[in-house]
Amino acid sequence: MKNLQLVVVFCLLFVSGYGQSVNKIEVIDFHSTHRCITCKAIESNTKLVLETNFEKELKDGTISFQVVNVDDENNYKLAEKFQATGTALFLNVISNGEEKQIDLTQFGFMYGKNTAEFTKRLKSRIEKQLSKI
Repeated sequence: MKNLQLVVVFCLLFVSGYGQSVNKIEVIDFHSTHRCITCKAIESNTKLVLETNFEKELKDGTISFQVVNVDDENNYKLAEKFQATGTALFLNVISNGEEKQIDLTQFGFMYGKNTAEFTKRLKSRIEKQLSKI
């Protein structure tokens, strides 16, 4: 009888947690196989911002970081979803099951080689989105 009760409890816990949506921010850095200096700077500065300012969120999964080569056919669907054909930087904010894509590509190219300004502005944009989820 106790075993049956345990099974029922575990099933209820599983079912109650299964349908919940996860709130998170996916930071996605798209690039092509051949990359320019600014393209490489966007990736390294994005990593710096995340590892320096959002270590806790990276560890607990609230924020994730992906570097995606659009020339790799395995990444075709993801690149198509974001309409990325070369270097592009996106925040994909997932809140209550809804996705909001924020295109930071222009920002990335504008500040990619200015680490201090890139850091300040990307940190601010991520913090703003974190406050919404």
